[in-house]
Amino acid sequence: MNNTKGRGGTPKHVPMNQFNVIDNCLQIGGKPLVDIARQFGNTPFYAYDRKVMRTQIEQLRSALPANIHLHYAMKANPMPEVVSYLAGMTDGLDVASAGELQVALEFVTKPTRISFAGPGKSDADLCAAVESGVIINMESNVEMRRIAALAKAKSVRPPVAIRVNPDFELKSAGMKMGSGPKPFGVDAECVPAMLETLKTLPMEFMGFHIFSGSQNLRELAIMEAQTKTFELAFRLAQFAPAPVRWLNIGGGLGVPYFPGEKRLDIASIGANLLPLIKTARERMPEAEIVMELGRYLTAEAGIYVCEVVERKVSRGQTFVITNGGLHHHLAASGNFGQIIRKNYPLCLGNRISADAVEEVNVVGPLCTPLDVLGNKVSLPRADSGDLIVVFQSGAYGFSASPKDFLSHPHPREILL
Repeated sequence: MNNTKGRGGTPKHVPMNQFNVIDNCLQIGGKPLVDIARQFGNTPFYAYDRKVMRTQIEQLRSALPANIHLHYAMKANPMPEVVSYLAGMTDGLDVASAGELQVALEFVTKPTRISFAGPGKSDADLCAAVESGVIINMESNVEMRRIAALAKAKSVRPPVAIRVNPDFELKSAGMKMGSGPKPFGVDAECVPAMLETLKTLPMEFMGFHIFSGSQNLRELAIMEAQTKTFELAFRLAQFAPAPVRWLNIGGGLGVPYFPGEKRLDIASIGANLLPLIKTARERMPEAEIVMELGRYLTAEAGIYVCEVVERKVSRGQTFVITNGGLHHHLAASGNFGQIIRKNYPLCLGNRISADAVEEVNVVGPLCTPLDVLGNKVSLPRADSGDLIVVFQSGAYGFSASPKDFLSHPHPREILL
């Protein structure tokens, strides 16, 4: 599965052992990949394995303190079938638009199991949130005033929380969402004054959302950030107009994409949370503690599948040209947050291993040199009709890609 060492002893990808291999063919959801492709009738497509998602959640439940509430952040993978499945497996959902909210309300009956975050919420976003009664994570004083005006006009008291831009960072995070100047949340030092104003407004104070970063694979950094998150929440709770009933500590748990990366040791993170939860029960006895995860629940459960159109040799290098690429999977092409492009783990899904492998470049059909899925990767010989699989594709794949670029057909999605 493209896990062998490359030139110069370069590090391996972590083994993609979340899926079975039978008769040299990858299995997704208990089905051979070739049968899934035949069922679809055409490629490319995304396939998601619900068993892998369930295993992730079960492992989290066993490692984390029992009273941690797990929420799924829909932005990672908003496919309705995935949302429906995870809504039943977790304790709530986080949304970032009125469109996501509409989907979430189909699967969650208690509105306060849904939270709505994101800077620059539109009037339509806020109106939908106020009318539905979900928890609104307020990102600014201006947004608080807009919510108050809607609440007054509709004679309701919407539940709200303040999203806090903390005064610390999640070290080694793939994406830093807190500390320093940020468009997300209210600077921690400004929260007490905002809480004072909130006392006079027609809304129900629930608590805080404190999120400092995402895609972190360093347990010590996550543990340090979680400790500081609780300390900040305890400090801010002293200024609250009512007892804190809801504290979203974010997530930040990463998954391995690139050579040299390892899966997180969740047990150590859970052990660190135990005394923090105990203290929270003493200092904020009414607070529901939420850990919000997206990528961690879905990324490893998904694959992207495209088909080899032809192989081509140019000045000594072999190119495997497929019918899929960056327009379907922007992240795997390296154009979604990577500074230096690295390969996602790849394989030939219909022929996992062979006696001999070759070094190839896996590229898509677009008229741009950016359309690369694999640069100098080792695979069994790939010919027309073979199936290229990109692992770790269950999050920020289909919905985060420019599918209309050059007007190629869109990929399809299936939950197995």
